[in-house]
Formats: sequence, structure tokens, C-alpha cells
Amino acid sequence: MKITNILQKAEKFEIQTYKKPGDYANLTKSHISFSGSPQKHPYDSEKIILVSDPYCANTFYFEFYTRDIYYVEELPSMVTIEGESITMARIWVKKQSLGVRCTPFRVEDTRNI
Repeated sequence: MKITNILQKAEKFEIQTYKKPGDYANLTKSHISFSGSPQKHPYDSEKIILVSDPYCANTFYFEFYTRDIYYVEELPSMVTIEGESITMARIWVKKQSLGVRCTPFRVEDTRNI
């Protein structure tokens, strides 16, 4: 059998290798990373919301000014059983920046549970 009959055209795989930011050593000294699903802020275009675990029942989110974000890394998307996907990212925020962590919860009387 000829070798040309065995070879086949390789298909493109949607896999990306991880690339560290160019100045990673200095970046870790001056910035902190946060991971989650980035969302547009509902009323302030200068801010971004980062939902830590969008499919979790007890999730929380961070709120940062976009001017304090130095670097953004794309992470693998999260996909549900139904095929719905959510974009995930790691953002590097400058140390000493102002951020807000919000944990929504339902107010109930726990004595009757």
C-alpha cells in the first residue's frame, strides 16, 4: 500500500495553548487576578461585573473599574447540558484599586426551616 493513500488531511482543532502575559513576573507583583464570567455593568459604562461561578446557586460577583484592569486572559467557556455556553476570563486588576464583592441572598426566617 502506498504511503500517500494512508495520509489524510488533518482537521483543525479548537485548542489554544496557554500563554503567560509577556511581563508575568512584574504583573504578579503589581496586580491580582480574578476569574469569572465578565458582564456589562447595567448602568455604568466605566465598570465591569465579573460573576465568579455563573451556574452556582450561591454565587457572588465582583465589580471593578475598567481603567484598573491591565490584562485579560480568555479561559475555557462553561457549557450546560442544554448546550448554553458562558464566556469565562481571568482579569488582572491593579493592586490598591477599589473593587466591590457582592453576595446576593434571599432574606428568610431560618428558625422555621
